[in-house]
Amino acid sequence: MEKALPPIPAKRYFTIGEVGDLCGVKPHVLRYWEQEFTQLRPMKRRGNRRYYQHHEVLMIRRIRDLLYDQGFTISGARNKMQEILQLEREKRRNGEVLLDGVEVIDTADFELNEGDQVQPAASVNSISDRLLYLRRELFEIRNLLSPAH
Repeated sequence: MEKALPPIPAKRYFTIGEVGDLCGVKPHVLRYWEQEFTQLRPMKRRGNRRYYQHHEVLMIRRIRDLLYDQGFTISGARNKMQEILQLEREKRRNGEVLLDGVEVIDTADFELNEGDQVQPAASVNSISDRLLYLRRELFEIRNLLSPAH
């Protein structure tokens, strides 16, 4: 059984060591992938230290999946990544919202009324429960911010 990758923390920048741990690859592999996948460009600071952003961690996970789980060659994974990024660009141009694998929830069937209880975060376990909790919080915030009718 394959070990699941840990969740990505809510940080702005990640070191190469952190990214290696989050993606299940060694730092030298990440440096090699930078040469092979032109889309992967971490910011470099003093001493050539690499700092990756959230979207780059997601990209590395995609690359890892293509190479390790789906059996693509480097060349095949490079081509597939170009296809994926082109498709995302087209969706963005067409105004579609990209949520990195998060299912889009239709809000037409949900309305938060005054007095509805929002479930506390500590008791939320499954991903769908977490999304529902977050959704309720967002509706509550929206209702608080919207002008009274």
